[in-house]
Amino acid sequence: MNTDLTFRLATIDDLLEIISMLADDVYGAERENATAIVSDKYINAFKKIQEDPNQELTIVELNGAKVATFQLTFIQYLNFEGALRAQIEAVRTHSKYRGQGIGTRVFVYAINRAKEKGCNLIQLTSDKRRLEAIKFYEKLGFIPSHEGLKLKLR
Repeated sequence: MNTDLTFRLATIDDLLEIISMLADDVYGAERENATAIVSDKYINAFKKIQEDPNQELTIVELNGAKVATFQLTFIQYLNFEGALRAQIEAVRTHSKYRGQGIGTRVFVYAINRAKEKGCNLIQLTSDKRRLEAIKFYEKLGFIPSHEGLKLKLR
């Protein structure tokens, strides 16, 4: 079986499957609405992401099947002498494909993409309840160097 992954920018036709992957765990199911009809909120957000040159919403395919997704945001800073950094979020591997090394390959790709764009670092946040994910990120070399705080506005 071919194990080559294909990485490409997502299209509107991928949106339902992306939402389904985002909802395909205990915590994602609490906040995502993965019905057969994609809401205008998701469609509008997708269009904004697609139009923003500092955003890349990526689909990962294996033999034509959509197996993973992630979003990279490139953020320009003044600190670190005007450095650019990448934020990786919404990383999901389809539940049927977990445990096959796809997540590691997704991160290798994302890290290389951030380097190509000239980023000096890549960062992520993860829900503290996602202990396995945090262990995975640390195995990849991510260091819990900062304490993140969030203020929910709605």
